[in-house]
Amino acid sequence: MLPLLSGLGAGLTLIVAIGAQNAFVLRQGLRRQHVLALCLLCSGSDALLISLGTLSLGAVVERTPLALDVMRWAGVVFLLGYAGLALRRALRPTALASDGRSGSLSLGKVLAQGAAFTFLNPHVYLDTMLLLGSLANSHGPTSRWAFVAGATVGSVLWFFGLGYGARLLGPLFARPQAWRWLDIVVAAVMIALAVSLTVSSVKG
Repeated sequence: MLPLLSGLGAGLTLIVAIGAQNAFVLRQGLRRQHVLALCLLCSGSDALLISLGTLSLGAVVERTPLALDVMRWAGVVFLLGYAGLALRRALRPTALASDGRSGSLSLGKVLAQGAAFTFLNPHVYLDTMLLLGSLANSHGPTSRWAFVAGATVGSVLWFFGLGYGARLLGPLFARPQAWRWLDIVVAAVMIALAVSLTVSSVKG
């Protein structure tokens, strides 16, 4: 249960930050255009990348046990860097411009743009594949897939909540103050994850 909850928390933490992909899902949610297909694409992509990261990193760890320690410390640095960026955003919050004005898109265009926002973003390979894969493998061979399941559930909850809750979330996140508090929470969780990885590295 603990790896599942850890994966859920880590998955949610890494995807809630303001970004092109989230902004696109939010805009489509406000427009109520192809929301189901777009949410399935985004959450399915996360599940694929997390699984690939877990599998590839697992193979590396089996051949070179020292690699896990290296990845853990890299994860610590990466998480602390992200926490710093979130805190910087919290100091200078900006509203997310996402109106429901004209511009109907076909299903193909929505999926193509959603895929572009997902796979053309270099951070998705660092966050979703490398970092979450590393965190999953830190739970060991028997529990890592529970972590993957938790992270996948977090992705599904976020994208479907964002897409279908957009009409309610729009007025709230039109205020910079809402993004400030969200970034503060994101930074706090990332620091907690970094501490957890540090402790596991020291014990190992």
